[in-house]
Amino acid sequence: MTYVRSRRIAPVLAVSALAALVPAVTPATASAAARSLPRYAQQKPAWHRCGSATPAAFQCATLKVPLDYSRPDGKKIDLAISRIKASSTAERRGVLLLNPGGPGGSGLDLPVSMGAEIPKSVTKKYDLIGFDPRGVGESSPVGCGLTAEEENWQRPYKAATYAKDVKWARTVARKCDAKQGDTLRHITTRNTARDMDAIRAALGEKKISYLGYSYGTYLGAVYTQMFPRRTDRLVLDSAIDPARVWRGMMQVWSEGSEPAFTRWSKWTAQRNATYKLGSTPDKVRKTFWDLVARANRKPIIFHGTPLSGDDIRAGRAMFFSVREAAETVVDLKKAAAAKNQTVTPGTGKRERPAPPAFGRAVPSDNTTAAFWSVVCGDTRAWPRDPEQYRRDAIRDKAKYPLYGDFASTIKPCAFWKKNGSEPATTIDNKVGVLTLQNEWDPQTPLSSGLGMHRALKGSRMVMVAGGVGHGIYGSKSCADKTATAYLTTGRLPAKDVVCQAPAPARESSSGVAHLPLPAPPGLPGMPGRS
Repeated sequence: MTYVRSRRIAPVLAVSALAALVPAVTPATASAAARSLPRYAQQKPAWHRCGSATPAAFQCATLKVPLDYSRPDGKKIDLAISRIKASSTAERRGVLLLNPGGPGGSGLDLPVSMGAEIPKSVTKKYDLIGFDPRGVGESSPVGCGLTAEEENWQRPYKAATYAKDVKWARTVARKCDAKQGDTLRHITTRNTARDMDAIRAALGEKKISYLGYSYGTYLGAVYTQMFPRRTDRLVLDSAIDPARVWRGMMQVWSEGSEPAFTRWSKWTAQRNATYKLGSTPDKVRKTFWDLVARANRKPIIFHGTPLSGDDIRAGRAMFFSVREAAETVVDLKKAAAAKNQTVTPGTGKRERPAPPAFGRAVPSDNTTAAFWSVVCGDTRAWPRDPEQYRRDAIRDKAKYPLYGDFASTIKPCAFWKKNGSEPATTIDNKVGVLTLQNEWDPQTPLSSGLGMHRALKGSRMVMVAGGVGHGIYGSKSCADKTATAYLTTGRLPAKDVVCQAPAPARESSSGVAHLPLPAPPGLPGMPGRS
């Protein structure tokens, strides 16, 4: 059925909808805020070509939204949005908002990058809408003035350096507060969900559809919880477990890495003739841990970069792709045995990723600053005592040797100023949603995707058995057919679906490398890795 929107009733719907954007405040404040919000619904985006080097059909605009939705007459911030209009006027249904994950990921260019991957049957029906979440890229970007080393949070627990790591965490929190002050407590998922509803209202839409990856799944789930009647068709790809936001999601990385490491050791042992890393899983594991111990005694020069054993453990995501991990460990073994090792100048430095920008000056640490703002500000559950982090890191290093101490050690959130931030959103609704999940996802392991599926009681899940990599829809996966059918017809599967990844895709994550998602870090200095 073609979606027809009445221009006459859209403003009324938008005004009533935006009243729900107001956070829980006193009745008097809420009443005043509700009276001020309608003007945000009446904005008309001034669309223009995003840039001379971008496609002519790719349009950008800027909306104004309140920094604090409980005080809509106060400070305003910019919200950068973009679009590529539906290719068929007759078949157009509405808008499909896109988010690539993060927190801290820019989504402004997604209508172009994802538009090339999404089937034409979908792009006929939807305007593809990109946006930079508040605080990111073109949307009033935040920055803390962090050095490249201060942005590095891959810090293993060691008794001798723990005081230094506590100082680092305190410094990041202090610098962010000094640089951004009251702004940071408003850079949260709940406020970004309110911004999404402001986008919906400004576009004159009664409902929105949504495709979110990784962190974007949590953002989408929060939207369903806050605005259940304004969600149309939602696809949540590679999902966050909302019950474990946010420290628990970091700990999921260590929990999910151990089964992946076990699977890799078995796979590699079966191919000892090829890789010569050990004829049994125990021997393969010993080869790896011997390399870690060797690198902690004396760094291994790997592609010109000196690696400690902790640097090698920090690359735990490689084990989700068994073939790539085997080839990498073979290269490490050769590098450790080499007599003449040369450090390539500059490779030991930690490089910042280039921040997204279509014209606005973006702080060099924008992605990191936005990440900590959301991760620390979304929830009040972060422990405040550094000694608890120490105990947890020691416990989890024993329980999850590959990455447990990295995940559980001190983080800037221990010292983040709460400043009355809202509590984390409890996800518990029956809104119809489709979730997609690879069995071997390094960033949102299967247990994480199952957590989202349980929380969204009206959801259906497509699980790609043997699927490797982070991000599914648009990667020519066996899950694509179900997702496309849902977006084009609105019909969810009658029950959960399990489909099989083809054999080569079970060994390598390269099949999804083209998706515009933040890549799990590999080993420093490795070609093609961050």
